[in-house]
Amino acid sequence: MASKRTCLISELYSLNETLATELFSGKTYPWEILPLIKDYILKIGPTLDKNVFEEKGDNIWIAKSVKIAPTATLTGPLIIDEDTEVRPGAFIRGSAIVGKNCVVGNSTELKNVILFNNVQVPHYNYVGDSILGFHSHMGAGSITSNVKSDKALVVVHDGENEIETHLKKFGAMLGDYVEVGCNSVLNPGTVVGPHSNIYPTSCVRGVIPSESIFKSGRDVEIVSKN
Repeated sequence: MASKRTCLISELYSLNETLATELFSGKTYPWEILPLIKDYILKIGPTLDKNVFEEKGDNIWIAKSVKIAPTATLTGPLIIDEDTEVRPGAFIRGSAIVGKNCVVGNSTELKNVILFNNVQVPHYNYVGDSILGFHSHMGAGSITSNVKSDKALVVVHDGENEIETHLKKFGAMLGDYVEVGCNSVLNPGTVVGPHSNIYPTSCVRGVIPSESIFKSGRDVEIVSKN
């Protein structure tokens, strides 16, 4: 598959790998979902299979197979799907849908996010106002920066095109099978295409094509894997 820039839901995500499939219906760009996550959780939470999920406090639904460390802090609205692990010191601040077989690691913070199945944010990560696709992984210390320093609305820079999002808070959209290296910063409005790698300590912004390697140094370099 040739590398290409893409911001479209249909080209970033395997929508059968999340409880939020319905939420994406009729939308073009994934960031359109961000303001809707909270209400969607409140809508589907009470309908979840009670043989699989338990309601654990205010608007919190946790699958019975999930492992949660005693020192983790969970705030609703929140859904955590089957066989996920929430490790010591994790802080989930609400409006989060965490998929199956995920890892939310030590001192990792989540807020207003969707994690598709098999996502790992295992060590000292901050993920806010973001959507992480199937099998994506953020290395230790990598974070999403979800508000611009000037507090202006976020614009997605897709090559020579600029897409207005009308959002003040927007972290990153990671497609399926994205790897983010340790201590990288994904700046507001970052979109990374499926099967791409971000080198450690990178500072990323704009749209990164699918099937690419992003290297951040004195000169930013994006190279195709093919």
